[in-house]
Amino acid sequence: MPRPPSARASPPISAPTRETISSACAAPSISPWPPPPTSSRKERMMTIARKQFLLGTVSGLALIGGGQGVFGRALAQTLVGGAGPGNRVLVVLNLQGGNDGLNTLVPYGDPVYQRMRPDLALTPHDVLAIDAAVGLNPAMRALKAMYDKGRVAIVQGAGYPNPDHSHFRSTEIWQTADPVGYDATGWLGRLLDRADWPKSLFTGVAVSPVLPELFIAERHDVPAIDAGVRGFRLAIDGTRGGAQDFAAQSDAADLPFRSPFLPTIAEVQRDTQRGSEELPKLVAGYKATASYSATGIGRSLALAAQIIGTPALGTRIIYVAHGSFDTHVSQKATQDRLLGQLSDALAAFYDDLAAHGNDQRVLTMTFSEFGRRVEENASRGTDHGEAGPMFVIGPVRGGLYGTPPSLERLHEGNLAYSTDFRSIYATIIERWLGRSASGVLAGDWPMLPMLG
Repeated sequence: MPRPPSARASPPISAPTRETISSACAAPSISPWPPPPTSSRKERMMTIARKQFLLGTVSGLALIGGGQGVFGRALAQTLVGGAGPGNRVLVVLNLQGGNDGLNTLVPYGDPVYQRMRPDLALTPHDVLAIDAAVGLNPAMRALKAMYDKGRVAIVQGAGYPNPDHSHFRSTEIWQTADPVGYDATGWLGRLLDRADWPKSLFTGVAVSPVLPELFIAERHDVPAIDAGVRGFRLAIDGTRGGAQDFAAQSDAADLPFRSPFLPTIAEVQRDTQRGSEELPKLVAGYKATASYSATGIGRSLALAAQIIGTPALGTRIIYVAHGSFDTHVSQKATQDRLLGQLSDALAAFYDDLAAHGNDQRVLTMTFSEFGRRVEENASRGTDHGEAGPMFVIGPVRGGLYGTPPSLERLHEGNLAYSTDFRSIYATIIERWLGRSASGVLAGDWPMLPMLG
């Protein structure tokens, strides 16, 4: 990969100390990125990148180390200022790749749906009917049982104006909550910066091998923890979520700061691994009571339940991801499998939470960067679309919300959005987390009545 121009011209850098190790992240990103309209976003992201030096050890539940170094002190501060057991938690679940909403919340009675999808359309006999018009995918039986108990709210037709069909750009829009500009921070990062929660290293946690853009903040660091891979990982480029081994990344780019920084990083790694015994001891009292599937989403939600069940960590927001739902080819088998895994994992998650008395304080919200086109393609799949449903699970006023998108009035062959996703964000920020959406989201957004 070619080096960034600024990297070629940089003078040699002296070896850093342990206290200044995070400055390694100020180096130019080597990840590809479309240039923004102005340089302001890039400059802000370079400043923020310096703060996103993240260490994670993912041997089951060994998170971030408890040694006497930089991260040992951060952990000690967390345990002093951790939140109590009654605090509300938000779990944000990303259905990566663009989930097909039409075969998730299925308009099974609409003849247009049947006509536009001769191979992919689900029949009235197939679906798990919610009412006379729509039902859930048959793979989602566990989630349908939760819906029947009033524990699931479904927002129909979620999207935003002038939608983008690029995975990269649309993901950025959903994660920054900025369809117009190029904000350098994520919507949850801005929330963490503004919320008056007790100081904790784990206020926000990404159960992910990479840090998602929605957690990029100006004044708050968020750890990224991979629940499915064993070993020490770190993300040096938080603005891109690049959780790659630092040495390998530096070698590939031939960056000038490669050699002087590696010894210090290795020292911090050793310190973190030595100190990582403390946090597992802290969470060891949590015993899962549910049977989680041996899938990525099952492992991620099992880890999320254990983090939530350890109040001393002070966690308020957790990110998990599932997919890929990018079903251009042979969609039915792939999507059914993924939706079944999602449904079963969510049911196990809430059963586990309930057994520990935590289910009434945990809200889960799903999102996906876009839906799929209404008409199936020649490969028995669907291509990038626009609007789709969002699920909000937990202590909600269950039911259907928003206006169902019309199959008769499409937007360039796609479902037109009827509810701006920022209304869902605003509702959750204000009515679940009890914080102001002002400064987190631009503009004022109508609230949905799904939360008390």
